[in-house]
Amino acid sequence: MAAVFLVTLYEYSPLFYIAVVFTCFIVTTGLVLGWFGWDVPVILRNSEETQFSTRAFKKQMRQVKNPFGLEITNSSAASLATGMTLTTDCLEDSRLTCYWGCSVQKLYEALQKHAYSFRISTPQALEEALYSDYLHREQYFIKKHSKEEIYCQLPSDTEIEDFGPVPRSRYPLVALLTLADEDDREIYDIISMVSVIHIPDKTYKLPCRILYQYLILAQGQFYDLKQLFMSANNSPPPSGDESPEDRSVEQSLLEKVGLAGSDGDPVEESSRDCVVCQNGGVNWVLLPCRHACLCDSCVRYFKQCPMCRQFVQESFALCGQKEPDKDLLETS
Repeated sequence: MAAVFLVTLYEYSPLFYIAVVFTCFIVTTGLVLGWFGWDVPVILRNSEETQFSTRAFKKQMRQVKNPFGLEITNSSAASLATGMTLTTDCLEDSRLTCYWGCSVQKLYEALQKHAYSFRISTPQALEEALYSDYLHREQYFIKKHSKEEIYCQLPSDTEIEDFGPVPRSRYPLVALLTLADEDDREIYDIISMVSVIHIPDKTYKLPCRILYQYLILAQGQFYDLKQLFMSANNSPPPSGDESPEDRSVEQSLLEKVGLAGSDGDPVEESSRDCVVCQNGGVNWVLLPCRHACLCDSCVRYFKQCPMCRQFVQESFALCGQKEPDKDLLETS
């Protein structure tokens, strides 16, 4: 069929026939060369390849000291009925204020107020921004450099067994860490930290975890604190105590609240070596996937993350080692 078409085309116009054959040859050659890694004109590349063929730029990072530390102790035993234990680790004397049943809408309105005019540097400031739209409040004084365990529990007289179906209008617990001494607020860029915590109840038995953490800066900005993902080549297998049914139920609950996949609990890292050469130490974080997996020598060769194959848009170094390539990492 193709031969008949070419013969008919040649009889109609030899010059047009030659032009068509030549064009087909050029396109085919370009595709073959591109497949084997040769540089070809942009017009012969597909849109996806053209979009991500630019070099990944180094993201300018600003190092700041976070005076607050907060984690959940024994999360498997935490529940709305029995309460939970929080462990703090602060560089200065601080105050931990826990708001049970905090309004989701009012919390994010309060964060927006901080960005424009209202500075959330004290518990009173946050309560004013929230219009006191929470069910119960607890406050504790935290001494600096003391890893204190704070037991928090919603009083039984509130008679609250759950916070309703998803999407919920209230977070089970919002923990606010602020600097106790006013003079310390002049030293640190980060003046407070807001942690949104999920606690299992009768409706959703998803394990207790920190959903979001926001760092509040004195200049009016606030940033969502994100975890990094590192390789775990020698990580231990999952515990056999949990049945497949329990794991499937937990996964379905994660999907309902939007925490399935990469935003779940981080894998405990057991290897800090580069996933490519296995020699250099991991020093580069790739964005937007947030995989910390490459050393200074290997990062220059990758436009896609070697762990998830997502295209790299930006990258930044974990510590100030020698930059791998000045031209490759010029600031955007």
